Amino acid sequence: EAEAEAEEKAYCDEQMTKTEAKKSELEDDVAKMTAKIDQSASKSAQLKEEVKVLQEELAALTKEQAEMDKIRLETHEDYYVAKKDLELGLTGVRKALSVLREYYSGDKEAAFVQQPAPPVKFSKATGAGTGIIGILEVVESDFAKNLSKEEGEEADAESEYQKVTQENKVTKT
Repeated sequence: EAEAEAEEKAYCDEQMTKTEAKKSELEDDVAKMTAKIDQSASKSAQLKEEVKVLQEELAALTKEQAEMDKIRLETHEDYYVAKKDLELGLTGVRKALSVLREYYSGDKEAAFVQQPAPPVKFSKATGAGTGIIGILEVVESDFAKNLSKEEGEEADAESEYQKVTQENKVTKT
């Protein structure tokens, strides 16, 4: 009977050792899984914070794009007004130059047709005419230069607007 008890005790000891080993292995697995869950939870919280930041940045980008659209529309409208004024001024100065050149060139009939005939002692002041024509030529040059400058600035502004708008579209996607 002692031998049977010894075998039973040996069997029980063996099973206890196996159970303890299995228990220890399972506790290690639980610890590993708990660590993995904690890491995943931490990463999830970090990703949620990143999503929040990105959503705020996207909202700011959308607001900036709307403001940029508004400003671009205003500057474009200003350009058209300035262009129209400059073209009108340039046309008027060119017409005045044409009339004055014609008048001072000696062709009395072609210029100022509605004028009454000058008195007999009348003579054209050619020096003053040359000065006026010179001033008008400078004005014409200024109008042309300003028109060219406005067109260049408009082209640059449109190009920059299109570039930034495209970058914003890419950023949103």
